[in-house]
Amino acid sequence: MNFSIECEEEVDGRWIAEVPQLPGVLCYGKTADDAMAKAEVLALRALAERLEQSGSRPVAISSKKFYL
Repeated sequence: MNFSIECEEEVDGRWIAEVPQLPGVLCYGKTADDAMAKAEVLALRALAERLEQSGSRPVAISSKKFYL
């Protein structure tokens, strides 16, 4: 399973990062790296919750980071 983390700077100077493949995985940070790290943590938590709820088999995960 491959996920991408997209990151861009907001008008007010904050950075926003999201994982488009996982609805609701969207985080703000003071820097691009901060926002992307938070988004990655949230994505892993969301995937863990899915596994716990559905009983699905785990799959390999990789991520790519993009600056917009």
